[in-house]
Amino acid sequence: MPRETIFALSSGAPPAAIAVIRVSGPGAVAAAVALTGQRPEPRRARLARIADPDSGVPIDRGLLLFFPGPQSVTGEDLVEFHLHGGRAVIAAAERALATLPGLRPARAGEFTWRAFQNGKTDLIAVEGLSDLLRAETEAQRRRALAVAEGGLTAQIDGWQKEILIAGALIESRLDFSDEDDVDAVDTEPMVQARLRALQAALTAQLARPPAERLRDGLSVVIAGPPNAGKSTLLNRLVEREAAIVSTIAGTTRDLIEVPVVLGGIAYRLTDTAGLRSGGDDPIERIGIDRAAAAIAGADIVLWLGDAPPADGENGQALLHLHPRADLPGRGEASPGRLALSAATGAGVAELIAAMGEVAATLLPRVDELALSRRQRDAVAAVAEHVAAALALDDDLLRAEHLRLARACFDALTGRAGTEEMLDALFGTFCIGK
Repeated sequence: MPRETIFALSSGAPPAAIAVIRVSGPGAVAAAVALTGQRPEPRRARLARIADPDSGVPIDRGLLLFFPGPQSVTGEDLVEFHLHGGRAVIAAAERALATLPGLRPARAGEFTWRAFQNGKTDLIAVEGLSDLLRAETEAQRRRALAVAEGGLTAQIDGWQKEILIAGALIESRLDFSDEDDVDAVDTEPMVQARLRALQAALTAQLARPPAERLRDGLSVVIAGPPNAGKSTLLNRLVEREAAIVSTIAGTTRDLIEVPVVLGGIAYRLTDTAGLRSGGDDPIERIGIDRAAAAIAGADIVLWLGDAPPADGENGQALLHLHPRADLPGRGEASPGRLALSAATGAGVAELIAAMGEVAATLLPRVDELALSRRQRDAVAAVAEHVAAALALDDDLLRAEHLRLARACFDALTGRAGTEEMLDALFGTFCIGK
């Protein structure tokens, strides 16, 4: 059954200076001829009059480009109409394309899906592209671009090669174990050297900070006793009234989470209920329990209490603050505490700088590739199979573990995988990508 030809707006939402409508599939050239009366030249921009193929009514004058498959981004014939970016122009062009036989609007992520199906990209690069489309900070952009351009795939291909060589050495012993006339060659030192080097590389990669911290932002919980200025500090950091501020204790009952970029670093700030013992209000008690759980799961805790937290640190980075420094009698901060006033903004710049210093220890370096949860799970499974191959004496079992390790890498790159996982990933893309 012939593949359908799809079309969609692939540039930003109108109105805009330029609109790019992309058509991909076997009917792309026919669509260009129908709307312009011209057969496009490969990889050459041409000014064309775009008109409705049924009525002949002009739609716009714009550029027409043609990228023949398989040397196109989707791996199939691809035509682009570069038009003026008004809503009426775009709507008229899309209506005209929809009338052509064999053409239909593209689904979310379908252009990238076709590129994946046609071998123009792999699943890891697609994940990088997805992150690139959502990047809000320079660090997020750099990491996503490195993955999208094949940096992580190249690293995985190198690991895969080591497994293939080690597996071939093991299987060569199995193939010739009963051949008396073949001189025995001790390949075990080579197998051990390659697998141990690979094990060290996988362990080092798994020890690096996860990509989620960079992509989703570090979790920062603002905590302390009631009326310590937590909500005021949240509002100051996000520069809007995200939380209700009141002198009444217990105003904040639930968690209030707000994403923000400070100093080029993405954070997820969480305002919490004031922590105190006692109290008969069951709703406040739930809020306090949720606050404690948020603190336990935080990357950084901004503690606004005068006394240290009752439970101490549980692996999180703790910044002990001296809030409300503008009030009489609170001008001096104890050693190790950062004085600030969320009401006036004094000390907030210093707080953001201190958060940035802590973040630098928790986030991946610019020059290193970080793994997402799916990628980490696959690499961890490979590491387990490599460890088993090193620990066992039976060559049949060792060869099987290395085969399973290769299968894990195939699932990671998309050479093997489930339709449900692929559909979920491509569904995160916008229409036209």
